[in-house]
Amino acid sequence: MPSVCSRSFVQRFVAVGAALFASGLAVSGIAASGFAQPMGQARRFQNPWRLGVFPVTVFSGYTSSFGGRTGPWGALEPHYGLDIAAPLGSPIRNWWGGTVKEVIDDGRCGVGLVIQSGPYEHIYCHLLGSGADGVYRSAGLQLQPGQRVRTGQLIARVGMSGRTTGPHLHWGMRYGGQWLDPALILRAMASSRRAVASSRRP
Repeated sequence: MPSVCSRSFVQRFVAVGAALFASGLAVSGIAASGFAQPMGQARRFQNPWRLGVFPVTVFSGYTSSFGGRTGPWGALEPHYGLDIAAPLGSPIRNWWGGTVKEVIDDGRCGVGLVIQSGPYEHIYCHLLGSGADGVYRSAGLQLQPGQRVRTGQLIARVGMSGRTTGPHLHWGMRYGGQWLDPALILRAMASSRRAVASSRRP
């Protein structure tokens, strides 16, 4: 298992993740998503996780979690992401504003995207479309390295490229260069939204 799953790393992630996220807002394109001036400092940094967007719009279930697993062809292997089943061709939204770092086109991830948001890299694999010449193209969509993308922006469509047995999104996450379980991100988002909802109750 990768070291990111250690207790000390998770504790550090929970303790400082929001602060690091806040420090990366300006460079990761969050301003373009509406989380910008003239908000006051306290309000800007309160529950920032609530702004994240679940990447799959037509959710069919989770098919494989982060960590060790038996792969599609029976071999034990590490799995550095969360597999989310969805109908072929359904929309994928950008989790957090940032910059396209890489367009992938290989036999494992298939056609994919890597987006940089401050200290986080979010990876989207098995996309529908083409990654030829380092440019992602799919039915009117076109993304290339260096391009800015907003939180919640339509960036791709669910496909079956690469090593896969059915249509789904493989959603990976790296934090400071270390693999991170995306389920931690989803829990932080849910907790942040509950805190905001609770604070608004009379």
